[in-house]
Amino acid sequence: MATKLKPVDVAIVGVGLTGTIIAKELAEAGLKVVGLERGRWRDTDPDFAMPYVHDELRYVGRHELMQDLSRETITFRNNAAETALPMRQLGSFRPGEGVGGAAVHWGGLTWRFLPWDFETRSRTLARYGKGQLAEDCTSQDWGVTYDELERHFDRFEYLYGISGKAGNLRGRIVPGGNPFEGPRSREYPNPPLKTSYAGALFTQAAEKMGYKPFPTPTGALSRAYTNEYGATINACVYCGYCQFFGCEMGAKASPQTAVLPNLMKQKNFELRTHANVTKVDLDAARKRAIGVTYVDSRGREFEQPAEMVLLCSYVLNNVRLMLLSGIGKPYDPAANTGVVGRNYAYQTPSSVTLFFEDRVFNQFMAAGGMGMTIDEFNGDNFDHSGLGFIGGGFFQAATSGSRPIEVRPVPRGTPRWGSEWKRAVATYFNRSFPITIQGACQSYRGNYLDLDPTYRDAYGLPLLRMTFDRRENEHKMSLWLTDKAAQIAKAIGPSKMNVAPRTEKYTIVPYQSTHNTGGAIMGADPASSAVNKYLQSWAVPNVFVVGASAFPQNGGYNPTGTVGALAYWTLDAIRSRYLKRPGPLAG
Repeated sequence: MATKLKPVDVAIVGVGLTGTIIAKELAEAGLKVVGLERGRWRDTDPDFAMPYVHDELRYVGRHELMQDLSRETITFRNNAAETALPMRQLGSFRPGEGVGGAAVHWGGLTWRFLPWDFETRSRTLARYGKGQLAEDCTSQDWGVTYDELERHFDRFEYLYGISGKAGNLRGRIVPGGNPFEGPRSREYPNPPLKTSYAGALFTQAAEKMGYKPFPTPTGALSRAYTNEYGATINACVYCGYCQFFGCEMGAKASPQTAVLPNLMKQKNFELRTHANVTKVDLDAARKRAIGVTYVDSRGREFEQPAEMVLLCSYVLNNVRLMLLSGIGKPYDPAANTGVVGRNYAYQTPSSVTLFFEDRVFNQFMAAGGMGMTIDEFNGDNFDHSGLGFIGGGFFQAATSGSRPIEVRPVPRGTPRWGSEWKRAVATYFNRSFPITIQGACQSYRGNYLDLDPTYRDAYGLPLLRMTFDRRENEHKMSLWLTDKAAQIAKAIGPSKMNVAPRTEKYTIVPYQSTHNTGGAIMGADPASSAVNKYLQSWAVPNVFVVGASAFPQNGGYNPTGTVGALAYWTLDAIRSRYLKRPGPLAG
């Protein structure tokens, strides 16, 4: 029997990147807010202290900061004709667990999606016609535009102190920045990180070929910075331990460094860790949320009544909670009806690795997001006529941290073990660097999320089932993009190159990116979206679902910057409109 607790104004599920921001703002506005986090408390001191914070085996191999798959995982299959099986080891993506969520172990890259990304379908049809889209492609416009989100992008970047160089200030193209970005109202809050040797070589070759390279924007800060919440984020020391790790210097922007110092002082906010929310409780008519049910670390069940529920957990858990709670109609790919679980998408990464005999790069002296980028082949920045695909990605000469267990590049054809392999590893560890391509991924009718009919979690609840594979659009795109990157690589002059486009059947085993999107997508039509343009559930208006689960398809960029902007966008709608008149938000 569940214990019923005292009512609150707001119950927030997931105390990560979006949950911390929204909790702070609503608590400060006078609402009683409870944050429910299924993992444990984590902070820079003592959790990210030296020397163990640089333990690669602990954090990369054994996933210290990641979701515990022994209690809850997903099942996976490539298509509906296959039987889905549980993911028992983290591979392709690595959701976080604990206060801060995946924003603790993220790599730092902080992008604004391109204006085209928000209007993918309408702009594609207008420029190329209907034939440019695959028949089963369900990609669609977001219901919100870049211009509407610009001030929210700006606020998030200034909250997290992003390091970068503007390329488009109020419509004026600025040398040294990204000329393809949407217009921004002001410069980044902090200057770019240092340029590595690999980045310098990439820049020289790209410029000779007529491209416009620029420093990658990142949440690894180039200097000490104090944000609007009074939190000071320190300067990066280029230790090379960003992605998959917490930052011992407090120099990587995260909930711990940017928001929690203020949030934990809010008298109207209460944090409950080890609180695993199992469902959103609805009224008899199933049109209004009355709170949430959660289980604590001792297995006790509690009901937390609330006037408003915000799902701010990771993509997969947001969707699963909606399905478990009966919020919105589940997606049926056969009938192409329903909305919850629809338009799951991922990304399409590829790379070109350059090997040298006489140049030393020391890639281990690095930072998250450190690198030089070109954006000529992202979004719709180039003419897709006759190419057979839409979308693209950015190219980066990355110096984000080469660690000895995880990173051992050798030229193709090297034996996979033995003395020759050892010699190659020793030779090329410091004499190589990658050009990485992060490509977009469109949404398709057969890619979706639903509840598995067979497998259950530690609480006896159905696991989330993922059905996903990339399509011809992504394979053609990857081949084309990777060939363009190889041309730049050749101009740099390596002795050998590994060119690795992404054309094979998707596998969930090797790590690719923690950039899962969709399943509770936003839009202007309740027949094709689970939430409206303000991320408010069409079916249950006092539930808001915040995160990359709202993306109708995935762009070429990392999602974090856009997720942060959406958090402020939703927060603005709640504070300025919903709290004054609770109910569906129109227009």
